[in-house]
Amino acid sequence: MPGKPKGLHKKGKCTMLSPVVTKSSKQLVQLDAGESANVGRKPLFGLDREALAARMVMVGEPGWRGKQLSEALYRQRVAEISEITTLPKLLRQRLADKGWEVDRPSIAQVFQSADGTERYLIQCQGEDAQTVETVWMPEGDGGETGDESDLDIPGAPGLDSETWESNQSQSSSSSIHPALGGQTSQRASLQGKEGPQKSWRRATICVSSQVGCAVNCQFCLTAKLGLQRNLTGGEIAGQVVSVFERQGVEVGRDRVSLVFMGMGEPFLNYDNFMAAVRLLVLEVGLSPQRMTVSTAGIVPGIERFAQEPPELRPRLAISLNAPNDTVRDELMPVNRKWPIAAVIDAARKLKLRSHERITFEYVLLGGLTDGADQAREVARLVRRSGLPAKVNLIAWNPGPGIEYATPQPETVEVFRSSLVAGGIPVYVRQPRGRDIYAACGQLKRTVEG
Repeated sequence: MPGKPKGLHKKGKCTMLSPVVTKSSKQLVQLDAGESANVGRKPLFGLDREALAARMVMVGEPGWRGKQLSEALYRQRVAEISEITTLPKLLRQRLADKGWEVDRPSIAQVFQSADGTERYLIQCQGEDAQTVETVWMPEGDGGETGDESDLDIPGAPGLDSETWESNQSQSSSSSIHPALGGQTSQRASLQGKEGPQKSWRRATICVSSQVGCAVNCQFCLTAKLGLQRNLTGGEIAGQVVSVFERQGVEVGRDRVSLVFMGMGEPFLNYDNFMAAVRLLVLEVGLSPQRMTVSTAGIVPGIERFAQEPPELRPRLAISLNAPNDTVRDELMPVNRKWPIAAVIDAARKLKLRSHERITFEYVLLGGLTDGADQAREVARLVRRSGLPAKVNLIAWNPGPGIEYATPQPETVEVFRSSLVAGGIPVYVRQPRGRDIYAACGQLKRTVEG
């Protein structure tokens, strides 16, 4: 374990928590570790059109029934076999009698923030009855700003320091989760399929890929869960379809972006993650250019990702969070296996689409990683990478038992301005849903109200 880096010390509320790398850390080199939760069951949701056609042939039906099933599951968002009215009633009954189920993940609880964000406790349908969290952010959080697909949106939210400070103040003054002080958080169980009236122009959904996480970033609440298990492709895609149903999203008309930045490390569950992407693109009808996947720096996963065809590949975001390896080793133990240079080398293998950028995500920890010198170091790092890139700054979101501090708005502005002066496109992500533990780094299956 390297010595304590300069600048990582106790300052105010900031105490550096030294990570512990144990034998379980070897999970970081195993892609697709973990067992499927659907062993012995017959779920339909999660199967593509060809697989659904094969299932129909197995029960003595023509293969074109697979297209009917796909339309019902992914476009019409049917949740029960009995509701698939394009199939004959006798066939529906026969499928049910043979144990077939739609088996789409469902929204078990809804937590509503003062800023309009909703955090969902998603009930998976596997035998272990695990839950994960998904977040709906009307109008997004500014993380998509600067992407080519976002440039044609009138009034797209580019967050300057004044806007961020206003949002920060509102979030702090209206904080309603008991752990953050204030009133009791508002919680509601979902009653039926109806949701709120559509009052948004655009939105972002933050999607989980694992139950818990093995990467153990020291500033992230999800890390406290450890890795429970991988989600299947159907469980990952099912989060999106369930939220679409609740919010009345019209695919092809509404501007909705997906960020695979929820619970888990997508590239440690690579096959299931990409299976979900294929379902969302080919069956649901979404554009991969409106999807972004974030990795802590799993080099084998990035290298596999670089081989994906552009028509099925989301954008890539790298969770950087430190200006150099010394600091990153302490904050993100994964860096000890794959340091920054190795991660950037892997990212260079991507054949980027026209105008596409790689995003470097940078969490600002008050008094630890938010200094002006560190900003200049980040700017040099990004420039020397040679990658078409932008930087998204994220002021650290608090969580119980994690002793860091959120930087002051003026500190965020100084950091941002330093990157701009260094020629780096930079955007400040708006904190959304802090009062209900829905913000970046806060997801931990928090059910207390």
